[in-house]
Amino acid sequence: MMSQSQAHPLTPPAGSEAIRPRLDSADILRGASAVEIDHAGQRYVLRVTRENKLILTK
Repeated sequence: MMSQSQAHPLTPPAGSEAIRPRLDSADILRGASAVEIDHAGQRYVLRVTRENKLILTK
């Protein structure tokens, strides 16, 4: 998995103050159809649907 320092750089629109790292979903999923994410003591599941969309559930 890429660290945030290795994330793809973004060029923010002119006047934009927020810069967000961009990660490719393939880097996160690594060939799986779902991954578990621990955040603030809670477990979430990020999965790819049959329509190739992403769903994040608790």
